[in-house]
Amino acid sequence: MATLRRLREAPRHLLVCEKSNFGHHKSRHRHLVQTHYYNYRVSFLIPECGILSEELKNLVMNTGPYYFVKNLPLHELITPEFISTFIKKGSCCALTYNTNIDEDNTVALLPNGKLILSLDKDTYEETGLQGHPSQFSGRKIMKFSSEESTMMSYFSKYQIQEHQPKVALSTLRDLQCPVLQSSELEGTPEVSCRALELFDWLGAVFSNVDLNNEPNNFISTYCCPEPSTVVAKAYLCTITGFIFPEKICLLLEHLCHYFDEPKLAPWVTLSVQGFADSPVSWGKNEHGFRKGGEHLYNFVIFNNQDYWLQMAVGANDHCPP
Repeated sequence: MATLRRLREAPRHLLVCEKSNFGHHKSRHRHLVQTHYYNYRVSFLIPECGILSEELKNLVMNTGPYYFVKNLPLHELITPEFISTFIKKGSCCALTYNTNIDEDNTVALLPNGKLILSLDKDTYEETGLQGHPSQFSGRKIMKFSSEESTMMSYFSKYQIQEHQPKVALSTLRDLQCPVLQSSELEGTPEVSCRALELFDWLGAVFSNVDLNNEPNNFISTYCCPEPSTVVAKAYLCTITGFIFPEKICLLLEHLCHYFDEPKLAPWVTLSVQGFADSPVSWGKNEHGFRKGGEHLYNFVIFNNQDYWLQMAVGANDHCPP
């Protein structure tokens, strides 16, 4: 009965919200993007926009490639040749693919060269390594993200495949959007919405949830928070794959300059989801799956260069940095 009761409990998460300005000398935006290594999906939403500029579209279409390497022995990642070819250039990270972090052996190679091993008890004892117990109960293919064209030739003796991220572009019409004020994370009654309300609303938009809250809708009763406004068109772009942090930094920088010329939109958003089964979230912070496996962040970029940053992880993870 206790197990059944736990399964019925809704997944919990930790959400941290903060605000700053991209021009502030203490702004942490670049550091937080660069230390969130294992990114599975990137989405941005631009209200009052029906088509992307060629520059932004080219940036979106050139976020790859990444590589699958099958049956790669772990010792290949610590050979002097691999270290000199990739690690010393700081251009490579890797993650085991199709493994369950709370049950299977998982390996992650960080861009700084640190190798993270998340092992089950038997494997850990066989290795003879010194480590520490995971804070989570329990614990194939390697997936790489590298900017070096030598990846294919280096692993040519293994089964290696090059992949490009998948890009989905869509125009949302007559979208009801929350009204936001950059200075008010907690919102103001009848004036602007709270950051948490926006976070929930974005999740509904990205999931293509009907926001009308019609009485005959038995799937969802969710509706846009108030106060709100209806925009004629909004552009939604979603990139799915293994996306390197530096590519996300370029995209964030471009969106920061979106308001260099006058726009109707008061804000745009950039949302990033990490791999649910990666052993770390930010930096070396241990990550587990449990009921959700979420570790993600979202930027709300305002036309005055202020921004909100929202970071979320599962309740058993370390608090986001």
